[in-house]
Amino acid sequence: MATSATQRHYRAPCPGCGAPVEFQSAQSTHAVCGYCHSTVVRSGEVLSRIGRMAELFDDHSPLQLHASGRVELDGKALPFTLIGRLQYQGDAGRWTEWIAFLQDGSSATLGEDNGSYVFSRPAGVGGGGAIPDAAAFRLGASVGINGKTYSVAYSGQAALIAAQGELPKLPELGQPFAMVELRSSDGEVLSIDYSSQPPHVERGRAVLLDDLQLQGLKSESAKDEQGRQFNCPQCGAPVAVQLASTKSCTCPSCASLIDLGAGVGGELRAAAQHEPVQPLIPLGSKGQLQGVHWQVVGFQHRAGVEPDGERFGWDEYLLYHRKRGFAFLVDAEDGWSLVRPATGAPRLDASGRSATYLGSKYTLQYSYSAETTYVLGEFYWQVERGQKTVNSDFASAKGGLLSMEQSASEVTWSSGDKVASSAVAAAFGLQDKAELMRREDVGPRQASGGIGCGVVIVFFLVVLVVFASDCSGGSYSRSSGGSWGGYSSSGSHK
Repeated sequence: MATSATQRHYRAPCPGCGAPVEFQSAQSTHAVCGYCHSTVVRSGEVLSRIGRMAELFDDHSPLQLHASGRVELDGKALPFTLIGRLQYQGDAGRWTEWIAFLQDGSSATLGEDNGSYVFSRPAGVGGGGAIPDAAAFRLGASVGINGKTYSVAYSGQAALIAAQGELPKLPELGQPFAMVELRSSDGEVLSIDYSSQPPHVERGRAVLLDDLQLQGLKSESAKDEQGRQFNCPQCGAPVAVQLASTKSCTCPSCASLIDLGAGVGGELRAAAQHEPVQPLIPLGSKGQLQGVHWQVVGFQHRAGVEPDGERFGWDEYLLYHRKRGFAFLVDAEDGWSLVRPATGAPRLDASGRSATYLGSKYTLQYSYSAETTYVLGEFYWQVERGQKTVNSDFASAKGGLLSMEQSASEVTWSSGDKVASSAVAAAFGLQDKAELMRREDVGPRQASGGIGCGVVIVFFLVVLVVFASDCSGGSYSRSSGGSWGGYSSSGSHK
């Protein structure tokens, strides 16, 4: 466990049950007793009980308290330990912020949202200027902070729903507060938390759990499925939910699309789907792409219309990995591609015909309107049929893909690369379907057009687009900053 010679641990009995409550960091002012869930505040060496914390929502994260690792900061590898956990509910969903205690005695945040992560540290706003009110940030607008240009990826409300361990802050449980997430073209995420005054600002970037050299992770992420089974509200057949983060799923018997936004115990709504589309890669299939072992958990068919009226369609497979979260395998007439929601916000030129992201320039290839027409499986957002979006696909000279998708309420960016059809067939053991899966790899086109499923972001992070239509009526988006759009989709705040 990472500690610092300048720090000393402080331990005292819980005022609620007498169990030991330990403080690793001198910056921590609150803690949640691991035995009776009492919320305690530290004043000097005296602990006072100020209430009881709600039970944590089991998101089946691979992370847990006291897991330790190393992060690259300012060219140095700095050890850290996870000492606390905050769970938030925002306009677009739920995310987690892990409190990391660094060896130098400072603290940081590891934001987690649907398998995406952002590591961030407190940041000041230079020039002595005050941070604008949350209402001043308009979604999609460009703002300058400390001489750097950001795009507003998320601006909305959030509330603390549960906490665990040792905490440097503790917003009032269930009390909504404003949160804003900004993203830059070089992948940086700036999160502004208005739960205190002055607002708390953190700056961070997306990270992979493998790069953090984490030790002490949970050994098993499988979930107990009891309580996540129900009868389809359309046909009455049994439906089992496989992932804790699922917000929408389809009935395996009648293919009705079921809204789980209110939870399995809430009112279930279903919309019948006609003209079924058969995916080439069966749901549940497992395969390795780009060095990652994925499982297919969802499928979408989408239809597009170009400005000249030409119509086309493509398929998207939602992939899941315990540590990498979600990605999209897109099957379009001009080739296969693997894409993920972008952490940052690409910068468009004045004409809108080129974009710059992570130092690379992308040129506009296609613009078109799109619509989700059929879905199967499970999705981490409330996917629905019928909502139209406007899409723009870009490509770089090196073959990289970048897609912008705009709905009535948000703009979502995704990035990825082409994948050979033979590699897809081999990855999922479908060599017998190799001819069916062969495509003309001639351009980027709709290859990332289906990224509309993407969060942050939000996300913003997470930025995730939600489809509204006859089943649920609403849209969902997520960003990524602290938790990924809380979502700072790449793992930030919502």
